[in-house]
Amino acid sequence: MMPSIRIDNLGKKYRVDHISPRGKYRTLVETLSHAAGAPLRRLRGQAPARSEEFWALKDVSFEVQPGEVVGIIGRNGAGKSTLLKILSQITKPTIGRVEINGRVASLLEVGTGFHPELTGRENIYLNGAILGMARKEIARKFDEIVAFAEVERFLDTPVKRYSSGMYVRLAFAVAAHLEPELLILDEVLAVGDNNFQRKCLTKMEDVSSQGRTVLFVSHNMDTVMRLCPRVVLLQTGRTIADGPAENVIRSYLSGEQGTMAARSWADITSAPGNEVARLRSVRVRNEEGQTTEVVDIRRPVGIEMVFDVLESGHVLLANLHFQNDDGIIAFIVHDLNNPNWVRRPRPVGTYKSTMWIPGNFLAEGTMIVSPCVSTHKPERVHFHVVDAIGFQVVDSHDGDSARGDYVGHFPGIVRPLFTWDIEYHPKTLPASNRFENVNGSAS
Repeated sequence: MMPSIRIDNLGKKYRVDHISPRGKYRTLVETLSHAAGAPLRRLRGQAPARSEEFWALKDVSFEVQPGEVVGIIGRNGAGKSTLLKILSQITKPTIGRVEINGRVASLLEVGTGFHPELTGRENIYLNGAILGMARKEIARKFDEIVAFAEVERFLDTPVKRYSSGMYVRLAFAVAAHLEPELLILDEVLAVGDNNFQRKCLTKMEDVSSQGRTVLFVSHNMDTVMRLCPRVVLLQTGRTIADGPAENVIRSYLSGEQGTMAARSWADITSAPGNEVARLRSVRVRNEEGQTTEVVDIRRPVGIEMVFDVLESGHVLLANLHFQNDDGIIAFIVHDLNNPNWVRRPRPVGTYKSTMWIPGNFLAEGTMIVSPCVSTHKPERVHFHVVDAIGFQVVDSHDGDSARGDYVGHFPGIVRPLFTWDIEYHPKTLPASNRFENVNGSAS
């Protein structure tokens, strides 16, 4: 089968000009002198002064087969947007080769392909024409596009008066409904609200089920994990991982790029806290004692907090605050189940408190943790480090978690797998309760 995308040794080079060493700006004389000497420098093969080459992409190679949904992830500056611009034929590569088979629809930023002075109705036809659609084909999909974008009331309003949310709803609706063989999306869902994001994800799942290809860039690992079976990880312009989503995301979150799952303070004088207690370290750990950023939804996860008590005589309460990446508080837990220290003053020393969350409790997504130590009588907070650490809960798709065989969006902050008692009593229904077919016979 011919791949939808074949990328071979792809590279994109830019030239970065630096500020004049004499100050923030060149003088007028310097600027004119520099411009006058440029042709001579080019003839001599000399590079412009105060500039250097920067490779946004280098040695990138991979293939995408028809019907695949592939996520592209990486930190800011990794080269994700540059790659999508090359695939969308917005910019040309410096080296390498790109082969695309099929019609491409790309949505790289809000309002891509829209004319601000034209109405929503006119822009649907304009954008469709840019994508290579015949007018009859656009007209056939027109009502479906408008209904999806929810812009009926503003259809004949110039899009320059649209909000960013209306812009992206209409742009996505056009790109997704005009049946391209390849749909390229770059973080556009971040603009829409939760309901629209769910609609987009469902639509992308429909697109892939029809044998069309989706290339999706996002910083939301929950969305990438749910939508993309395969993920490509870019770092400083190079491909460093390409494979199953769960493996690549784990490499991204806990690999060489640093960890968000642990923090420590070596100098006690500058550590968070006061004269009573100071925080030494806090981390996310698994059952084997390893620090981890990616947690299987079915496995327990521990939050380990190490703190020093510097002044005796205080009844201290260690507590952890949990919130998701939308800023919603999920729960707050206190160390109230340890009889050694409940309502008892703690002597000077170092304490390691580990709180365990059972498997099949948290929902998939990012969980942010803020450690705290306080006293209640009198009420005083000794330290509270907001958003200190975080971890990613990854749901399974083999039917062995609380989601079962359902693969769509599963809302909620927690996802418990409770025990159900089911009783079954075989019983024959009376003839009057049976369904009858059109011929009158029981079925």
